[in-house]
Amino acid sequence: MVQQSALPLKQSVSLASFTSYRVGGLADWFALPKTVEAISKHLLWANQHDLPITFLGAGSNLLVSDRGVRGLVICTRHLRGVTFDDEAGTLTAAAGEPLPNLAWKAARRGWRGFEWAVGIPGTVGGAVFMNAGAHGACTADSLVTAAGVTPTGDGMDLNPKTLEFAYRTSSLQSRLCMVTQAQFRLSPGHDPAQVIADTQAALEKRRSTQPYHLPSCGSVFRNPAPYTAGWLIEQTGLKAFQVGQAQVSPMHANFIVNVGGATADNVLNLIRSVQDRVQEKWDIRLHPEVRLLGSFEG
Repeated sequence: MVQQSALPLKQSVSLASFTSYRVGGLADWFALPKTVEAISKHLLWANQHDLPITFLGAGSNLLVSDRGVRGLVICTRHLRGVTFDDEAGTLTAAAGEPLPNLAWKAARRGWRGFEWAVGIPGTVGGAVFMNAGAHGACTADSLVTAAGVTPTGDGMDLNPKTLEFAYRTSSLQSRLCMVTQAQFRLSPGHDPAQVIADTQAALEKRRSTQPYHLPSCGSVFRNPAPYTAGWLIEQTGLKAFQVGQAQVSPMHANFIVNVGGATADNVLNLIRSVQDRVQEKWDIRLHPEVRLLGSFEG
């Protein structure tokens, strides 16, 4: 039997409030550490009790099962902090730092290179994990190095070569490692007012074309060159197509939104329906960007 730890752990925590979809069941155990040292202590406790370990960031590119997640879920969103090195032109950010915050902090200093990130509702750790990107730019463009920790508590040094960045993916997706911080090289010395204006323009572009007013995970499918996933879905006639309370957004077809009370099964069944319909019409199988967490039936 698992004994309650002296650490600040909670039992049976709903993960719905920790994902941008606002769906998902309970985590058996849940932790919100604020330091890398605290993460190590949580990992030690979980290993002592032979519990599976799951790492969670902002939950913005994630679909958590209605059946919940077994073991310990460690959420890094309270792992915050940003430092700027003006001489080197680098910034170092903790894994839980929200990408929009980082974009605005860089803009106010007149640093270019992170304007693209202002509309992405994720964290630094998630950006490294997924090679997040927008507006033709991505994490791989500016990442210098990153640090991580394995489920056994061992530290790991990461760099663009070992991360094997590709379109919306990295080597971290095939090995379990929590990013704890990352360093980026940007371009300092620009007029802050102009960088702020460009950052605002990038945000307004996303808000005018994407359904920010409803819970979603962002883009659901990778773009199968030379097409975009949204164009294929729209041309298949699936805008506003719905399963339960999960809907293909009428605003942007590569977004599946929770229109109120959707379940994770609703979302997954809609994803599969879209894949099947697009493949039937175009002979192209769309591959999801969104990750599944927990057990799904079928």
